[in-house]
Amino acid sequence: MDRSKTHYEDDHLMFGEALKSFLAKEVVPHQEKWAEDGIVPREIWQKAGEQGFLLPWADEKYGGAGAKDFRFEQIITEELANINETGLMIPLHSATCAPYLNTFGTDEQKQRYMPKCVSGETILAIAMTEPDAGSDLNSMRSHAKDCGDHFLLNGSKVFISNGINADLVIVAAKTSSEKRHTIGLFLVETGMDGFERGKKLKKIGLHSQDTAELFFTDVKVPKENILGHPEKGFYQMMEMLAHERLSVACTGVSGAQAALKWTVDYVRERKAFGKPIAAFQNTRFKLAELKTQIDATQAYIDQCVHALNANQLTAEEAAQAKLLATETQGKVVDECLQLFGGNGYMMEYPISRAYVDARVQRIYAGTSEIMKEIISRSMNLT
Repeated sequence: MDRSKTHYEDDHLMFGEALKSFLAKEVVPHQEKWAEDGIVPREIWQKAGEQGFLLPWADEKYGGAGAKDFRFEQIITEELANINETGLMIPLHSATCAPYLNTFGTDEQKQRYMPKCVSGETILAIAMTEPDAGSDLNSMRSHAKDCGDHFLLNGSKVFISNGINADLVIVAAKTSSEKRHTIGLFLVETGMDGFERGKKLKKIGLHSQDTAELFFTDVKVPKENILGHPEKGFYQMMEMLAHERLSVACTGVSGAQAALKWTVDYVRERKAFGKPIAAFQNTRFKLAELKTQIDATQAYIDQCVHALNANQLTAEEAAQAKLLATETQGKVVDECLQLFGGNGYMMEYPISRAYVDARVQRIYAGTSEIMKEIISRSMNLT
């Protein structure tokens, strides 16, 4: 099935071709250096913004293209996967963080932040996870006290993607110790007194992603920096997590597609016992199985993208999408690495990097176990 004819339209494909050219020129030549440095330079974000690759859905008054179609975000995940780029987290910036601002922000907040998010001058991050609180948001210890014209924010966050580069962080913190689910979302800017960043965290994968700890000590957050209602942040996050999980699902299936392509190319050229590896029945059967699973997963993800565009995607469907796509990705990169043999264990081959990068997909934005819990609750089992 040719998705360029069944799923995408001409404007999506043109956008994808422009992005592919941009990545080939501005990203691919620098990927090794970025992995060594553990961070993507800020300049590349601004170059991406100049070319219209950040927040393509944003209104024209903020500098966006007004392309309110998640298929553009899907194209971005696919082109990044094709070059094995996981440090330049455009989907996090554009498809996860910025929609919070667009959905819950006031007109003043949007006018203040959105244009620079579109241009790449402002890089976004979202801070939910804490050392002792991951998927269980009710266990978070970060708290914000209402002090009249501002909130006083204290706490720490961990595993924050874009943590070093971020100019604006959406921080979740409790606003009441007595009421359950009472959380606020606060827009914390670089330079606010008491806001500090820890060192870049060393990870088994995503080596060019600037993942960090963040610390907040008596940070005065003005009332105009509250995102939505200061006691409704939990429900705001629940509303937006479906959006985030679909984005992760798109990344997952795109990564699986890319891994399969690299492997097909490899087994055609690599020989064993005097013939290409592709000539062996085990190779052919393995690849046939993987292609079938990927294509079935892709069909469901595409269906969910259309549901999101129609404002009909449910939390359960998003959980199914993330579970299916990320588990598929994990299986595919493992099976594909095996077909590379010893070369699959060498970092010079893209499959090895894809293997370690894929592992976190089943953890962040809600673990596979949490996805199963969400799905099972919708089945009225008890």
